[in-house]
Amino acid sequence: MALFNSSNPTLSEKIFSKSLDQSTTEVMTVRGTMQKFGFLLLLVFAGAAYTWKLYYSFKVPTMMTLFYIGVFGGMICAFATIFVPRLAKYLSPAYALLEGFFLGGLSAIINDSFKAKYPNIIMEAVLLTFGVAFAVFLLYNFRVIQATNKFRAVITSSIFGIMIFYLVDMVLGFFGVRIPFMQFGDNSIIGIGVSLFVVVIAALSLVLNFDQIETGEKMGAPKYMEWYGAFGLLVTLVWLYLEILRLLSRFTNNK
Repeated sequence: MALFNSSNPTLSEKIFSKSLDQSTTEVMTVRGTMQKFGFLLLLVFAGAAYTWKLYYSFKVPTMMTLFYIGVFGGMICAFATIFVPRLAKYLSPAYALLEGFFLGGLSAIINDSFKAKYPNIIMEAVLLTFGVAFAVFLLYNFRVIQATNKFRAVITSSIFGIMIFYLVDMVLGFFGVRIPFMQFGDNSIIGIGVSLFVVVIAALSLVLNFDQIETGEKMGAPKYMEWYGAFGLLVTLVWLYLEILRLLSRFTNNK
C-alpha cells in the first residue's frame, strides 16, 4: 500500500500509466467516471435494500447466505479488478451489487441490535457518510485541500498502519481474543479516539481519489478506466460508511 500514490490501491498512478494506449480514440473523463460511479451506487442501494428487506421479512437464513456471498464474492471481484483493470467494466457492477448484499445485511443486524438505544443509527450513518464525502469534495474542488506529495505520504502511511492494526485484530479474533475498543458499541475513550482517527483518514482518502481521477483524464487514460476510477471511489466510500457506523455505535451507551 505504501508504494501507491493514492491511499486506495485501485487508484494508483502506476495503474493509470500502464493503461495508456496511444491507439485509442476514446479517453477517460471525470464526468464519465462520476456517471459510472452513480450507477454503481444505485446497485449498492439495490443490493442493500434487498438483504435489508429479507432480514425484516424474517428470512434471516437467506439474508445471511447473501451476506456471505457479498463478503467473499465482493473480495474476489475487487482483487480481480485491481489486478486486471480492463475487467472493471464487467466486475465493478458485480462488486457493487455484492457489496450491497453485505452492507444491507450488516446494517440490518446493527440496526436491530441498537434499536433500543440508537433507533436511527443507520440513517445517521448514511447521511453523515454522504455529508462528509460532499464536504471533502467541496474542499478539494476549491483547492482548500490539495493532494501534495506530503499529503499523500501522510495518508498512505496512516492507511498502512490501520490495515496492519485491523489485520492483527482479525487474526486474534480467530483465536477468540478480542480487542475491546475495536468492537461495535464500545464507548471507551480509546475506542472513540481510534474511530475518529480512522474516519478522518478515510475521508481524506477521498481527496486522493478525486485527484487520481482528474489525473487519469489529464493523462488520456482509456475509456474503460472510468469504470476503474468509479470502482475505486466506491471502495473508499464503503470504507467511510463502515467506519462512521462503528463510530456512531460507540455512543449508544450515552443515549
